[in-house]
Amino acid sequence: MEFLLGFMSMGVVVKVHRKGIIVLPKSVRDALNIVEGTLLELRVDGDTIVLRSLDLWDRVWGGCKGLGDVESFERELDFEEEEFWRRREKLIR
Repeated sequence: MEFLLGFMSMGVVVKVHRKGIIVLPKSVRDALNIVEGTLLELRVDGDTIVLRSLDLWDRVWGGCKGLGDVESFERELDFEEEEFWRRREKLIR
């Protein structure tokens, strides 16, 4: 993780490929345990793009800690996953 902190403070340049695809450097993927199929949330903050790993299980377990009921979290996660795949299909076409 120490490497990642140094890496992040230096920054890195990535190229946007056709259809808006960017490649996360392997060192970043390894440090953050991002593997094929990992869902990332993308947020735009002013002129900055923020990516963060979307840990759906944390939200489900939150229901077990009294932050809501598990069934509603599961429905919400199912809906979000369906929406993710629908948006992805639209982008691919």
